Amino acid sequence: MGTLNDKYIRFDWAIKRLLRQKANFDVLEGFLTVFLNEKVEILEILESEGNQKAEDDKFNRVDIKAKNSKGEIIIVEVQNTSELYYLERILYGVAKAITEHINLGDTYKEVKKVYSISILYFDLGKGADYLYVGQNKFIGVHTHDQLMVSSKEKGTIVKKSPSEIFPEYILVRVNEFNKVAVTPLEEWVAYLKNGIIKDDTTAPGLQEARKKLLYYLMTDAERYAYDEHINAVMIQNDVLGNARDEGMRLGLEQGIEQGKAQGVNEERQRLAKTMLGMGESVDKIAIYTGLSKEEIEKLS
Repeated sequence: MGTLNDKYIRFDWAIKRLLRQKANFDVLEGFLTVFLNEKVEILEILESEGNQKAEDDKFNRVDIKAKNSKGEIIIVEVQNTSELYYLERILYGVAKAITEHINLGDTYKEVKKVYSISILYFDLGKGADYLYVGQNKFIGVHTHDQLMVSSKEKGTIVKKSPSEIFPEYILVRVNEFNKVAVTPLEEWVAYLKNGIIKDDTTAPGLQEARKKLLYYLMTDAERYAYDEHINAVMIQNDVLGNARDEGMRLGLEQGIEQGKAQGVNEERQRLAKTMLGMGESVDKIAIYTGLSKEEIEKLS
């Protein structure tokens, strides 16, 4: 029997190296089943940017793109470091997936729903939760009801919710998770954050992960490559964290200095206005306040 201290491979590395293999689909299917709240069966892993193994992408983004049994596209992405315009990029990725998987000449009926799941190890913004879901809905401005769309299929009127058609975005803010893992969802997020899987877990996918994602099952060469990856991620995060802290410190110091300078200048202007009101000459005011003649004349 394993223990809570068993060391498991990080999910981003598993996505890059292990979960693309059909023998390990059960781990990914369990993950998707938990996060999408419905049974997911993967038909195939599709080509994606995450297949690249270039050295310069090792501490940033890795993704996997799968097609489920309903023909829908599911993009799972791990983002280790902060990225400007992240939401715009996942929107672009979803739009690209939609257009890539509809053939020229197909009807719009062939457009499939896309799910985008982002596992984020950086602070995307303010929010109290560790899990956010974005979904298109059409709400009545006056009635506040949700629009249902009707279409005729095989001679039958079929009603659809826009949520069955439009993309769905799931943002997992890993660093915000600070709960005792009880539900399958919480157990998965705990693993994503800390690499810990309970030995008695019944969460879909995690039971399989305990057998297939053990660190000590890797060869020496695989462990070396994995450890290098983890070190690169940690170093990158330290560099970015230090840069952010230094930027904040310098910004605060500059703000204080600017505030002091502005306060001194305002005091000089007040003195100059008082002296002007007393009929003092511009030359004399300039000597007393240190303001230029042009600045003083603008105050009159």
